[in-house]
Amino acid sequence: MAWMFLMVAGIGEISAMFFLKMSEGFKRLLPSLLALVAGGMSFYFLSLSLRDLPIGTAYGIWTGIGSAGTVMLGILFFKEPVTRKRILFLCCIISGIIGLKLVS
Repeated sequence: MAWMFLMVAGIGEISAMFFLKMSEGFKRLLPSLLALVAGGMSFYFLSLSLRDLPIGTAYGIWTGIGSAGTVMLGILFFKEPVTRKRILFLCCIISGIIGLKLVS
């Protein structure tokens, strides 16, 4: 169950970053509120996962999911550039997430 909590926490982190971008520096009320709710949800589920997972592993995977997911959202929704270097380093993040999962 801890891994499921960690996945939900990662999705919450990605959602929080998406809404944070949409809030335009907390100038728009609804996206600002959604960013705060998603961020809170992310921390809550991360804390649940920490009951059973080592903190270093959980935090590394949580930030990796958030980072990789946010890069992909930026490319898909905000027209951020897709370059070979970005894809290479995105693959490095994903490889690190997989590696941490395999050794845990």
